[in-house]
Amino acid sequence: MERPPPVPALTVHATCLVLGEAGILIRGESGAGKSSLALALLDRARQEGGYGALVGDDRIGLSPHHGRVVARGHPALHGLIEIRGMGLVRASPLADAAVIRLVVDLVGTLPRLPDTPMDSVDVLDVAIRRIMLDRNIRDRALAPGLVLDALIPSASVAPRTHLRTVSCEFGSPI
Repeated sequence: MERPPPVPALTVHATCLVLGEAGILIRGESGAGKSSLALALLDRARQEGGYGALVGDDRIGLSPHHGRVVARGHPALHGLIEIRGMGLVRASPLADAAVIRLVVDLVGTLPRLPDTPMDSVDVLDVAIRRIMLDRNIRDRALAPGLVLDALIPSASVAPRTHLRTVSCEFGSPI
C-alpha cells in the first residue's frame, strides 16, 4: 500500500524542477518568468542528454526531511505548467518530488556589480544555495546557463577572485 505524500510544512508560489538529482526552486512574482525559465532549463537538459523533469508549477509544497528540503507539486496541478498567453499545458517528463539544491529568485533589478551574486537562503531552517537573476539577464536568455553554473559548487573559490565568461558573437546585443 502506497503512503500518501506528507502534508507540506510550507506552500510557496514557485516552479520546481529537477535536473539530474538536483531540485531547483524558482521563485518570483506572477509574470516574472518562472515557468519560462523552467522550460528553458528542461529543454537544455534534453538537448545535452541529461535528465530533467518538472516537479510542479505555481504552488509548491515544501517539507523538511533529514536536514533537507523536499518539494512536491500541488496535486490539482500535477503535470501542468502555465505558458503565458496559452494557459495551462501538459508537461513531460514529471517527477513526484525533488530535494532542493538551489533557489533561483527572479527579481526586478539588481545592482550592476553586486558584491555577492550568489549566497544562501534559509528555507525551513535549512540553508540552501541561492542565485538572484534580474529581468535584464532573463530577457537576454543568459539565465539557463547561469542557473546551471550555480549548481556546481565553487566553495573553494573566494568571491570576486574570478570572472565569469559568457560567450557571444561579435556585434550581438549583451
